[in-house]
Amino acid sequence: MHTQIALVTGAASGIGAAVAAELAQQGVVVAAADTNESALAEQVEKITSNGYAARAYSIDVRDPVAVHEAINAIERDLGPIGILVNVAGVLRTAPILELTDDDWQTVFSVNTVGVFNISQAVARGMVARRSGCVVTVGSNSAAVPRMHMAAYCAAKAASTMFTKCLGLELAEYGIRCNIVAPGSTDTPMLRSMWADGYGRQSVLDGAADRYRIGIPLRKLAEPADVAHAVAFLASDQASHITMHELCVDGGAALGA
Repeated sequence: MHTQIALVTGAASGIGAAVAAELAQQGVVVAAADTNESALAEQVEKITSNGYAARAYSIDVRDPVAVHEAINAIERDLGPIGILVNVAGVLRTAPILELTDDDWQTVFSVNTVGVFNISQAVARGMVARRSGCVVTVGSNSAAVPRMHMAAYCAAKAASTMFTKCLGLELAEYGIRCNIVAPGSTDTPMLRSMWADGYGRQSVLDGAADRYRIGIPLRKLAEPADVAHAVAFLASDQASHITMHELCVDGGAALGA
């Protein structure tokens, strides 16, 4: 059986690192990509020290030229990319009236433009081979408004719809495109939001002043919970699923 090659962006930490590890454990050769080269090297070392196959690539998803060059390098080094997982993302929080131009542009440049750059570059090869799948890690906040998270919510909503449109256009080539939408997940990104006093317990309980209901399952997601969902949608078990959004949030969005 042909060995699958997967490109995972944002693989240096959090959900991206968990996705890279999960796919590698399933026998996929992982091209792990991030701009944090030292943290990325640590994650790849963890994977390879356990006997699995992974290689680190420094990719700034905001730069289409760099993306194109990186895709060529990966396919030259490892082989044709059959699985793309878009995880790279950034968060800037502030009330809308206080958001800066830099906040807005930074969030969109990674979370939306980056998804476009990588997906377009990888999909061109997939179309030529008439096979492949794309999974974009979105957010339940793409469907539920959140206080002080307008840039992030809007960018995730855009990348979610982009991925569905990509799936529609690539379906005739046998390429599937889906979204995994996590809720609050125990990652450095989530913990960075706790400095203002809204910590783990308030995430579980909800916060009336922020119109959050909390998490019905009464626990945060672990990165592995999201990685399992990604791995399913990337597998042959999901061979008839495309343009789907799988929410992994413990019920926090009430199925929205």
